[in-house]
Amino acid sequence: MEKILELKNLRTWYSTDNGIAKAVDGVSFSLGRNRTLGVVGESGCGKSVTALSIMRLIPMPPGYFAGGEILWKGRDLLKLSEEEMRKLRGNDIAMIFQEPMSSLNPVFTCGSQIMEQLLNHRDISKAEAKNRSVELLNLVGIPNPLERFSSYPHELSGGMRQRVMIAMALSCNPALLIADEPTTALDVTVQAQILDLIGKLQGETGMSVMLVTHDFGVVAELCQDVIVMYASRIVEKGTVEQLFTNPLHPYTRGLLKSIPRLGASKERLHVIEGNVPSAVNLPGGCRFAGRCTLADAHCRKEQPELLSFESGHEAACWKAGA
Repeated sequence: MEKILELKNLRTWYSTDNGIAKAVDGVSFSLGRNRTLGVVGESGCGKSVTALSIMRLIPMPPGYFAGGEILWKGRDLLKLSEEEMRKLRGNDIAMIFQEPMSSLNPVFTCGSQIMEQLLNHRDISKAEAKNRSVELLNLVGIPNPLERFSSYPHELSGGMRQRVMIAMALSCNPALLIADEPTTALDVTVQAQILDLIGKLQGETGMSVMLVTHDFGVVAELCQDVIVMYASRIVEKGTVEQLFTNPLHPYTRGLLKSIPRLGASKERLHVIEGNVPSAVNLPGGCRFAGRCTLADAHCRKEQPELLSFESGHEAACWKAGA
């Protein structure tokens, strides 16, 4: 598998009044060309910070990179100048954010915002940029694209705004699309349309996709590979098939048990007791030990590293598979 993105021991920390918040603490994974990687876990586990780190969009201060590498086709993004990163961002690597209303500029039309992206990264005229923008609006399934080109964000529904964001992200044919909870604020039918659209466009363009989500259903439908994050670290990684058929980490098994099932309306949903530890005050041993029914003194004392159990399937647990 050809790797286009590789993270090696990435640490993204924040200085706070209460101490150092280790939002991402030693994360390593790779993403192949034309593959979809799902990044799952509870809120606050470091998923979005990992995505923003790849884009170099961490606010500094209070954030900073405490170590590691982000290799894009062999180049370490953390060593690039801001000008070099600006050329890469939106061109080779694009991102769809959680909430399109706060990502789109309310005082500019949707079409002009797509045009700006094209004019920044492509040597084309304004007329060509407008034509391409209308094409993109049509591509992402917006009706009357020429008319919507002149619409402001507040004039569109949440689903339409998210489609505009996707059009912007795809405007320069990126090799990697990072989608950070792209359907969070949308109703179920629109969610399905947006996810189908991302999958369809990936099939047509051959881009790689990194999908940040907390929804295992989305992962099962769209992804080939998946990493599970907990308390700023990866606790399990593998193919989707490996994770669903043989989850190794107790946290992964707990998440899968928590999914509602058809026909089980009278069953109580499984709950993982306790809370995610604070990034400012992380435990010394396994970070899941305080919520794990299998944890013993060894688990609470020594932090496990990712261990390989079968080809490509790794888990950070002393009792993996038990």
